[in-house]
Amino acid sequence: MTRTVGVEEELLLVDAVTAEPRAVAGAVLAGEPQDVVVAELQQQQLETNTSPCSSLDELAAEIVRWRRHAAALAREEGARVAALATSPLPVAPELTPKGRYLRMARAFGLTAQEQLTCGCHVHVGVGSDEEGVAVLDRIRPWLAPLLALTANSPLWQGQDTGYAGYRHQIWGRWPTTGPQEVFGSAARYHATVDSLLATGTLLDIGMVYFDARLSAAHPTVEVRIADVCQDAEDAVLLAALVRGLVETAAREWADGRPPPEGSAAQLRLAAWRASRSGLGGALVHPLTHRPTAAREVIEALVAHVAPAVKDIGDLALVRAGVDRVLARGNGASRQLRTLASAGPAGVIHEAVARTVA
Repeated sequence: MTRTVGVEEELLLVDAVTAEPRAVAGAVLAGEPQDVVVAELQQQQLETNTSPCSSLDELAAEIVRWRRHAAALAREEGARVAALATSPLPVAPELTPKGRYLRMARAFGLTAQEQLTCGCHVHVGVGSDEEGVAVLDRIRPWLAPLLALTANSPLWQGQDTGYAGYRHQIWGRWPTTGPQEVFGSAARYHATVDSLLATGTLLDIGMVYFDARLSAAHPTVEVRIADVCQDAEDAVLLAALVRGLVETAAREWADGRPPPEGSAAQLRLAAWRASRSGLGGALVHPLTHRPTAAREVIEALVAHVAPAVKDIGDLALVRAGVDRVLARGNGASRQLRTLASAGPAGVIHEAVARTVA
């Protein structure tokens, strides 16, 4: 049976004319059912949620549908939505005045106040927590290449950061972000989460911000490392790769194959490297932990998931999608090309057009 896959996308709300981020989420969502398009931490952003989908065609249709729905809602307030992982223009984030977010602001100070980033979270169905944790243990080294492939945040507060995915750096300020050591069992995973909650530092289980985790609300593994993608087709590619990773890992677990070696420290460094250079330089190879050309690392990812992806029926889409991104670059490279000719506002206007294309 094919595993279901769903996508959560965080989108930036910007002015239709000036392209400056606008804190209008409350007005945009007034009267809107809080299920598919929802509020996020800051009022300059929204989140969309697809349903669990079995086919990538179905998923693609939902991603486009909800992007366009969010855009239509924003348009009524003179705003637009942009699939950008950080704002290219300077912005003073305005907190969404909800109880949980207000508590986060009190507990985490400037980290919460400055946090205006947009990610893409992919959920893939698993049969049990035991299978889910086995998957988490085995996909760990392959998450950094996903960040490199989707990096879409080179600009922060009007400046070129020198990073392809600066969102990863900002997001890393939260206390539970990043890769984890091998858990080995569902019991140990839950014990680890319980121990984090017992410190009193986190408000709730929703603040367990691992790069990949068991969803607290759904029977899924949730991969959270990627930047939001400008193009819907790149979000679908990401979902296909994540589903391929989950299926591959589940098969390895069923066959009794152990998780690959690699400490959390090594994986954290690999993600930093992916955030820094994206597809424009060397990455850390997921298996050798040595510097390797980005194209070679992405091809290793494709080779790793190819048998499972072929069985699911997604191999042609994955192959075409990876070739497309490697040829034209990720969102970060597109932003920097546009920045040179049109400035930060031009970057945003282009992203607005691509978001709903």
